[in-house]
Amino acid sequence: MESQPNVQQKIHRYACPGCAADLAFEPKDGTLTCPYCGRSEAIAQSEEQVEERSYEQYLHAQSSQMTTLAPSAIEVKCEGCGATTSFAPPEVAGDCPFCGRTIVAQPRSANPLVAPEGVLPFQVAQDQARDGIKKWIASRWFAPNALKRLAYQQPIGGVYIPYWTYDTHTTTPYRGQRGEHYYVTETYTETDAQGKQVTKTRQVRKTRWYPCSGTVSRWFDDVLVPATKSVAINRLNALEPWDLNLLKPYEPAYLAGHKAQRYEVDLAGGFETAKTIMDPKIQSDIRSDIGGDEQRIDSYKTAYSGITFKHILLPVYIGAYRFREKVYQVMVNARTGEVTGDRPYSFWKIFLFILTIIVVIGLIVYFTNK
Repeated sequence: MESQPNVQQKIHRYACPGCAADLAFEPKDGTLTCPYCGRSEAIAQSEEQVEERSYEQYLHAQSSQMTTLAPSAIEVKCEGCGATTSFAPPEVAGDCPFCGRTIVAQPRSANPLVAPEGVLPFQVAQDQARDGIKKWIASRWFAPNALKRLAYQQPIGGVYIPYWTYDTHTTTPYRGQRGEHYYVTETYTETDAQGKQVTKTRQVRKTRWYPCSGTVSRWFDDVLVPATKSVAINRLNALEPWDLNLLKPYEPAYLAGHKAQRYEVDLAGGFETAKTIMDPKIQSDIRSDIGGDEQRIDSYKTAYSGITFKHILLPVYIGAYRFREKVYQVMVNARTGEVTGDRPYSFWKIFLFILTIIVVIGLIVYFTNK
């Protein structure tokens, strides 16, 4: 591990032309802004487009396409949850955004990774995110005080979460069965109100099954796969949708004042996850192709071609707190303000609430019968 002085020599600062303080990315107007004198500097807009990269070519030439998030990026690994985050001044290591522990490990020069193709810059300011969390907490009944401290006392951090997106064409040969309904008349007896046996008829639905086979094809565009293991996937899914059509070509200036997590799921692993996301749609296509009233899929195998990918960074505010030795997270989509999170229930608040109801009911009964 490199010593801290060597790391500091490599740091690139976005210096304020007015007072020489460090500039940070300001979500409200999309500029680099000085927190002291208020001066703003526009971020140069690239003429380049966010482009897809060949999946196969990357796998065969991986080392030549590795870089860091910024020429001077430094990173730190949380000894509590293992998450690795990169940052540039004026941001500091501070507390881990994913588990809430104070990071004591020494920052070091960032290791190379697959360079991001695109980024969605922060659009929601930190105070707006905090207000959103306060409203979310206010709607959580029986929330413990530890959760309330998250909104009113503890900081929430802005973090870029790594994602992969995949485009691919799929071809899927299948074998299955098509079920077609038909009805037969069935005779049965039952006892009527007078106790007599009565013969009746009814229509009973049955199904004839016919073997079938075929091939379905589909083009998938921007299959979104989180490249993190530090956040529950269902929580990240709850933050969707993301306005991916507004992705900007990656520029290190967007990182100023924020952290960015290093991906924990590699490119090949991400594509395996993408397959599970695509599979229900492929099965739906097969069922539509089979037709009939019911369908059975006996076997199928999908081939993937023309695979391309992007490594992108999506912005969230995240706060973590501990309650009874368990870590809970609350997150805000820093583009839309959508809030999601985990919450425990306070046993004592529930107990006191129930006790209050019992006392009130007891008093009502007492005074009613008095």
